[in-house]
Amino acid sequence: MFNEKEKLQEIIQSSSELSEINDLDLLLEKILTKARKLVNADAGSIYIKEDDELKFSHSQNETLSKKLPAGKKLIYTLFALPINNRSIAGYVANNGGMLNLPDVYEISPGVPYGFSKKFDAVSHYRSRSMLTVPLNSRGNIVGVLQLINAQDENGKIVTFLKEDEPLVAYFANIAAIAIERAQMTRTIILRMISMAELRDPMETGAHVNRVAGYSVEIYEEWAKKRCVPQKIIDEKRDILRMAAMLHDVGKVAISDLILKKPDRLDEDEYETMKQHAFLGARLFANPKSEFDEAALDVILNHHERWDGKGYPGFLDPATGKPLPGFNDGGKPRPKKGEEISVFGRVVALADVYDALSSSRSYKASWEEERVLSLIQDESGKQFDPAIVEVFFACLEVIHVIKRQYPDLK
Repeated sequence: MFNEKEKLQEIIQSSSELSEINDLDLLLEKILTKARKLVNADAGSIYIKEDDELKFSHSQNETLSKKLPAGKKLIYTLFALPINNRSIAGYVANNGGMLNLPDVYEISPGVPYGFSKKFDAVSHYRSRSMLTVPLNSRGNIVGVLQLINAQDENGKIVTFLKEDEPLVAYFANIAAIAIERAQMTRTIILRMISMAELRDPMETGAHVNRVAGYSVEIYEEWAKKRCVPQKIIDEKRDILRMAAMLHDVGKVAISDLILKKPDRLDEDEYETMKQHAFLGARLFANPKSEFDEAALDVILNHHERWDGKGYPGFLDPATGKPLPGFNDGGKPRPKKGEEISVFGRVVALADVYDALSSSRSYKASWEEERVLSLIQDESGKQFDPAIVEVFFACLEVIHVIKRQYPDLK
């Protein structure tokens, strides 16, 4: 529990921390964690405004999380709400004001909004106090922050304090600005992806968001098993999320005759296609930031194989020539095992899982059981066995990400 001075210090510290996060999904997670800590809330959700709807984008619940097996994450259903006065979040977004409700089961019949008990019934949770705040950036509503079940020092559910409302509103404004910045960053990356999409219809925003989301979950599980400090994990997740979205950006330099061929490629065409790893990496051959380094790493390494039969191998990303000492018959020697970076090993599996699970111009999507069987069979061959193990450990979360970024029909 914080006193007022400590809460102000926490908001100032949070402002600095939020400004360092570039990826939108990871930012929402951090915002909700910080907001709950500020007012000692057991649970909460964030909705992001998309057109005339609020998209349910992130959720946390301490009580329900404690009931899960160690290392498992809370699984929640994705949905959208219209921005109107019927729901609590919709009312706040529609009117721009905060709502502090002592008990959502006892809302006055004279107000237009109501509370749906469906989630509580399914999860066996009891929502009581709720503080719902607009995420307002320079007069524009970017979303809604909803905090649930304030707790006193003994863990008893209480009403959110009236004196905390201005502090939460101030924090929400900081969060909204950070969200707008992260949305802009993602938009820029997706515009780069859209150049590849113009050439390769399968290289879509949905595909790259899924691969990036899978990669973050797999990496986090892998790092935790190796006792990597959480602060370092969070930093790596942020840059990996963005770098993974660019894994195939080099396809923009490959001929349409190959990219859009409705059948499988012949040997010569496949050799040309393989050049996309080098051509994409060349964009980041002179890295100026940790993100540039991560993007170079992912693009260059996500087609390497654990058994040393992948590509492009040990090459200079600026020239495409083999690095000294790694010349194999005029070609760069492929990397194998832990010669391949962990980011490369993670994205390799995430990309294959999504490619097989999705339809392509030359094939239908595979059934989930068939995809998982192949991944298991390729453990120790195409994929790092440790990465395969953690992939299966976080499969439920991966399925949530798959539903979050569906292909457009």
